[in-house]
Amino acid sequence: MRISVIGCGYLGAVHAACMAKLGHEVVGIELDESKAKALASAEAPFFEPGLDDLLQDVQQTARLTFTSDIARASGSHVHFICVGTPQKKGENGADLTYVHEAVRALIPYLSPGDVLVGKSTVPVGTAAGLARLVADHVPGVHVVWNPEFLREGHAIQDTLQPDRFVYGVADGSEDNVAVTILDKVYETPLADGTVRLVVDLPTAELVKTAANSFLATKISFINAMAELCDAAGADVTQLADAIGLDERIGRKFLQAGIGFGGGCLPKDIRAFMARAGELGADQALTFLREVDAINMRRRTRVVELTRELCVDGLLGKRITVLGAAFKPDSDDVRDSPSLSIAAQLQLQGAVVTVTDPKALANASRRFPELQYEPELDQALRNADAVLLLTEWSEYRDLDPYVVKDLVTEPRILDGRNVLDSAKWRTAGWQYRGLGRP
Repeated sequence: MRISVIGCGYLGAVHAACMAKLGHEVVGIELDESKAKALASAEAPFFEPGLDDLLQDVQQTARLTFTSDIARASGSHVHFICVGTPQKKGENGADLTYVHEAVRALIPYLSPGDVLVGKSTVPVGTAAGLARLVADHVPGVHVVWNPEFLREGHAIQDTLQPDRFVYGVADGSEDNVAVTILDKVYETPLADGTVRLVVDLPTAELVKTAANSFLATKISFINAMAELCDAAGADVTQLADAIGLDERIGRKFLQAGIGFGGGCLPKDIRAFMARAGELGADQALTFLREVDAINMRRRTRVVELTRELCVDGLLGKRITVLGAAFKPDSDDVRDSPSLSIAAQLQLQGAVVTVTDPKALANASRRFPELQYEPELDQALRNADAVLLLTEWSEYRDLDPYVVKDLVTEPRILDGRNVLDSAKWRTAGWQYRGLGRP
């Protein structure tokens, strides 16, 4: 099957490569020529484990090409829209400029019977409007919404072996011709047992934002419990273990820490609230305001704990921050809690050094005022306090006895509650977790 993928950022590049891996002939359309050329050379302009190898693998088959010329989409039968939907400046709502521009640019190259598949995360009601726009120019094109559920660091697996497919079609019917076509696109994972749900367009649009909102709520809940545990002298890790044994709750994502960030969760829950307000259902999502507030409050809390850890204040203290990316196995620093904390510490007089295995280039563009050090040992040298804020495996596996010889003062704040506190204390460190006595 001939497929075009419009927008080859994080979502689109991974999707294009994976569709070629499934045996389809794929053209990736990326208007940024430098990104298109990098992808054509099997070099992703961002870090995702295994993606460069996958790009090289499928390009050797000649099934995958990248270009900045959208006219190359002509002749494809299925067109995936994978452009970004960032938060509007000064507002909570999603900016749909790129989605509308992509669809309008694609219309001249559509033919009756083609399938236009939206994968971008959009406010409910967007798909119906785009369907009307396309129908006015090219009758007979099927508009489907097929939300993505990628986790950064696991994007290839989540595309090739997802836990579910959701197809949103106009009539919500299994008999829709677009369902048959998408089944051919995803024939291999469907044959391997991946669950498929066929729903109407509004339901499909709501699935991603509802899932992200639930996940954000679970994370903020355990972080709220961490605040309470700090006040009561309880241990939030043991609390999470206990309530996580309840099968109605589960232990996953009950890991207290510095909160969530990245390019999806924060902006998606805000856009969800904004759209609910536009629909007159804003009271249904008022709880998400507190979810967002708890998440942002975690960053301030880490700054306060660092000041306590340093005993006599932050002024002039050398602070080493382990991790710049918002999560491990990624170079994404969008709304990164660790960088936000580092910047706040520096504003309060600390001398901050940030290290990260993959994200320093992106971090330095976003926060050029911070000091960055790629070598871990050098970053730790002469530190008055160490903050583990992104749980990369190399930080989780640090030997406290070895590291102690590098720092000036053996103090560590475990912002992800992933270290063995007893081991670090035995090694002579002053250890502080979040919501742990």
